[in-house]
Amino acid sequence: MAELSVDLVAADRKVWSGSARQVSAPSVDGQVGIMPGHTPLLAVMRAGTVSVSTGDGVAFEAHVSGGFVSVDDNLVTVVADDITPLADPGMDFGYGQGR
Repeated sequence: MAELSVDLVAADRKVWSGSARQVSAPSVDGQVGIMPGHTPLLAVMRAGTVSVSTGDGVAFEAHVSGGFVSVDDNLVTVVADDITPLADPGMDFGYGQGR
């Protein structure tokens, strides 16, 4: 099954990078669900939560301050001024190091 390659980037660092089955992002026109094979897209985001569902069923969630989301050829890039991961303190997602 095809997967998405996902990068979550804040103004000062890469917050998360990896493969995913689905991404959900808060655009100004409503929530956008992205799966492999999605048509190319460039959307302005409002403040809200970006959710990434990985192939092993683990979900990564982060609050974004706004920004944009780009989709092209199964590559999803989320760029925001500020991204705050929403996770248990004990969970290690390798923030800033990629995954």
